[in-house]
Order: sequence, then structure tokens, then C-alpha cells
Amino acid sequence: MFSFISQPWPWYVAGPLIGLTVPVLLILGNKNFGISSTLRHVCAACIPAGIDYFKYDWKKEIWNLVFVSGIIIGGFIAAHYLSNPNEIVINDNLKAELAGYGMQDLSNALVPADVVNWENLFTLQGILMIIVGGFFVGFGTRYAGGCTSGHSIMGISALNWPSLVATIFFMAGGFFAANLLLPFILSL
Repeated sequence: MFSFISQPWPWYVAGPLIGLTVPVLLILGNKNFGISSTLRHVCAACIPAGIDYFKYDWKKEIWNLVFVSGIIIGGFIAAHYLSNPNEIVINDNLKAELAGYGMQDLSNALVPADVVNWENLFTLQGILMIIVGGFFVGFGTRYAGGCTSGHSIMGISALNWPSLVATIFFMAGGFFAANLLLPFILSL
């Protein structure tokens, strides 16, 4: 069982499992699914009820808090006990492109250590990528009324027109950031 869990699952197993979350949530009576709304639930639980945006019964959404807690715990278990760093392979073309931007330390293939580290946090690149980028991600998910998982998985499945539009713009923004903005920032 451990060897089955610790290996990467093929798309034809993982994809349908993700897809099955939609009918399960609909059967259970939940029409919203996403990660970004969890922050609102946490704030509603912790902040005094003086802010109108947080005045709602967050306890009805407790399943969402449990779900996100499971993602955090599952991610920790997978990263520390089930992962094998030798299984993560970076394409040679990508390695060459990253080397052109000055990234040499790719020993941790999940996060390039040359960019994401405490020393880089207070450089121009670090401020743009980590702080400004984090702000845009947070602002964008709230402005769009949800995150990519909520709109792309649940919203499109429920045939919500705004979710389709949001997903198109999420993807366009991702392509723009990865192909134009990120190379520019890394070249600074």
C-alpha cells in the first residue's frame, strides 16, 4: 500500500478523482468549492463581527476549513515522508533557460533556491516576486470571486459563465507572467 501511495499517480486516476469532487459536493448540497474562501472563513471566525464582510455564519462552511487543513497536512506528509527528490526531473531545455537567468541551484526541484530564499526577499526581485506577486494573487482571487480551483473545477462544471471568463483570464495571466513578466523580473 505504501509503495502505491508514494508513487506519482497517472492522470487517468488523479483527474477523475478531482472531477468526482464536483458531483460529491453537489450531492452534499455545497455549491462552492475553492481554497481562497477559506481565508474569509478564518477571518470571520477570529475577527470581531464589526466588519460587514465577515458577518455571516462561517460554521456552515466548516467542511471547507477541514478540507484545507487536510491539504496542508497531506502536503506535509507527502513532502516529508512520501516524496523522492530523484523523481522530480527538470527538462534540460528548462535548465538551460533558468541558467540564463542566473539560476544554478536546482537541487530542490520544487522551488529554485536561487530565487526563493530569505536573502532574496529584500531584493528588488524578491519584493516583486514574493510580496507584490502575493498581493496580486490574493487581490485577484477576491476580485474574481474565487480562485482557480473554485472557478475552474466547480464553476465551469456548474456551467457558470463568470467562472469560464475568470478561468480564461487566470490562464491568460499565467501565460503572460510565465513567458513575459517572469523573464523580465529574473533579468533585473
